[in-house]
Amino acid sequence: MPRTAAPLLTSPIPRVADSDRRRTSASVVLRSVLEHGPVARSTIARLTGLSPASVTDYCARFSELGLIRESAVLRRSKGVGRPHLPVDLDDTRFVVGGVHVAVPYTTVALLDLRGRVVARGEFKHEGTDPARVLARAADGLTALLAGVPGSRALGVGFAAGGWVDRDSGTVVEHPLLGWREVPVRELLGARTGLPVHVDGHARALVNAERLFGRARGSGSVLHLFAGNVVDAAFTTHDEVHHGPRSQAGAIAHLPVPGGTEPCDCGRVGCLLVELSERTLCRRAREAGVVDGVNPMHVVGAAAAGDPVAVRLLRERSRRVGRAVGLLLDVLNPERVVVTEIGAMHREDCLTALREEVGADRAATVSPISFPDSVLAVAGGSVALDVLYRDPLALPGSAGRVT
Repeated sequence: MPRTAAPLLTSPIPRVADSDRRRTSASVVLRSVLEHGPVARSTIARLTGLSPASVTDYCARFSELGLIRESAVLRRSKGVGRPHLPVDLDDTRFVVGGVHVAVPYTTVALLDLRGRVVARGEFKHEGTDPARVLARAADGLTALLAGVPGSRALGVGFAAGGWVDRDSGTVVEHPLLGWREVPVRELLGARTGLPVHVDGHARALVNAERLFGRARGSGSVLHLFAGNVVDAAFTTHDEVHHGPRSQAGAIAHLPVPGGTEPCDCGRVGCLLVELSERTLCRRAREAGVVDGVNPMHVVGAAAAGDPVAVRLLRERSRRVGRAVGLLLDVLNPERVVVTEIGAMHREDCLTALREEVGADRAATVSPISFPDSVLAVAGGSVALDVLYRDPLALPGSAGRVT
């Protein structure tokens, strides 16, 4: 048979720039609803600079997807005319799963669209084989979902310390767990049947602050995470810096001024050993304050009036403050968020940290906004960040709750 010519395209091929523009516009509209809802569409148009017609179109699509709903409360405009029917997030339909793998245990959680923890659980590690740890996490999420009938999971976010490659969905290296090249996205996805998004916990928490915390609206944010693992994240104009293969924020072996702890790398005074909760607990055991490895027991002892526990926590917060000062000198962010148990739970520790930063910059430093749910929020926020960056990528079928 003779070949026939391919039909001519009757419409232009969408340009990448057009796609990016639509994604950005959709993101700012949904973020406006998150931040200001219940909010009138006309107000969204004013806040975002988009046309009222565009805002109406995006809101209609979000409503179809089940992400927003019209508020039952009418709002009258300041002028003459019909009252506005504002829109707000529909936080009753969907949840995201969160998995955070720490050194001693795994936290699983469900978060709603506002980043609030709906349910959570913890599993102490019985060995650190990654397949086993992730299987227990997936089973834990399944159990949590069974407890919230009527909600639909949009996906799962995974966060951990160490070197985590967001693009490949892999934990490249986590020395304290002994993990190398663990295909987290593949393993969790196969077990849950849900889309899985992966990132480092410092970046996950800076996104949580950007979306739901006190740092919302800041032009640039530095986040320092000081737990058993020590790392950092930096965001400017809502974009978190990842670097090649997501290696940005690896600060474990930067030196702390005045540090004395020997590090496995052969040097003395590295952030990892000076600021680690392991070091805090070891010093507390040596001083007879606690006999375990849970840093919250040191916080409890300080709350009960133990002067040695108070001193140890304040000293650690001061060392964290010196580290913050170093990072401030390099990055000069508008705001600094610190995840550190002393500053999170004791005002005297936060004061000590800020004193080390210096009076001229102390006001820029604040503790994490989620002191009672840090690890639960970290995991779930990886998935929520993906949603708020590209809400129209949500499959249309996800609008039906089963």
